[in-house]
Amino acid sequence: MILPVILSGGFGTRLWPLSHKDRPKQFLRLLGKHSLFQDTVARITKIPDFLSPLLICNEDHRFLIAKQLQEMDVVSSAIILEPVGKNTAPAITIASLQAMANGEDPILLVLPSDHLIIDKSAFLTAVKKATKYAEAGKLITFGIVPHSPEIGYGYIQAGKQLEESVQEVDNFVEKPDLEKAKKYLKAGNYYWNGGIFMFRASKFLQEMDKHAPDILEVCRKTFKMRVTTPDFIRLDEGTFAGCRSDSIDYAVMEKTDDAVVVPMDVGWSDVGSWMALFELGAKNDCGNVEIGKVITDEVKNSYLRSEGRTLAAIGVRDLIIVETKDAVLVVHKDQTQKVKSLLEKIENK
Repeated sequence: MILPVILSGGFGTRLWPLSHKDRPKQFLRLLGKHSLFQDTVARITKIPDFLSPLLICNEDHRFLIAKQLQEMDVVSSAIILEPVGKNTAPAITIASLQAMANGEDPILLVLPSDHLIIDKSAFLTAVKKATKYAEAGKLITFGIVPHSPEIGYGYIQAGKQLEESVQEVDNFVEKPDLEKAKKYLKAGNYYWNGGIFMFRASKFLQEMDKHAPDILEVCRKTFKMRVTTPDFIRLDEGTFAGCRSDSIDYAVMEKTDDAVVVPMDVGWSDVGSWMALFELGAKNDCGNVEIGKVITDEVKNSYLRSEGRTLAAIGVRDLIIVETKDAVLVVHKDQTQKVKSLLEKIENK
């Protein structure tokens, strides 16, 4: 059986001012009637051999999670509340311990809660192909087939081919500059690192014991002290706060000898910036994405979003303009990756 593990601890700061700590992007209805979190849940429910999802989220978002699951009439296997964020390696370690708590050892399918996947059928085909490798003791990462030389993503360099669409992992590569990204795209054996993984729970814990034993030790102590209620599993803040923060990539995937990559061409996006939302949005005859109370005159190739007040723009192009009750953002489309650093300046003031 496959246990989906949905990681929902991020804050989506690059989509400020719409996304913020109290209401991160995964819970927002950015692209339709459902949130990205709900789309992720829908992708893995009512699938044969899939168990009810295990969710990990920040304690402050527990009621958002519960409400959005209730809207979908979906019951989770458990909702684990992190008192502090410690990145993906500790979160997945806790999930693995929970998965094995009743003496079982399922295969885990680890999914970010805030990514878009358009082609569900192709996604499930890739998962099916990966399953037999997880059963054989491999740690699978799903590589996103690139269609452009992106500099905002890490890359996975694939090596020896095991079968069609399955290769050994040669290397994990940090976010490149544009020239390197172009070389990766031309080479054909580099994939975007989409943060989707699959492995048996016990295998992941073995690899943590080998490569990050300090994290595993703190997570075991934290898990032993958990408090289980009918709705949530709470972790002890004092113990978990002492855990080293690290990603699954750094802690395990870059060090293990058992990493395998399964490419996916599924219409994927991490919806990680306002530019990404502009590219995904439905455009009018002027090339604009206009959401809410928006009035324009001679505006082209822009993203304009109003959450309440009327937003009016004249004679501009290539801009992102977002109005919320708390703030207004105006940024050129080429500069949207800087929103996160801008937010840090705002918080410092």
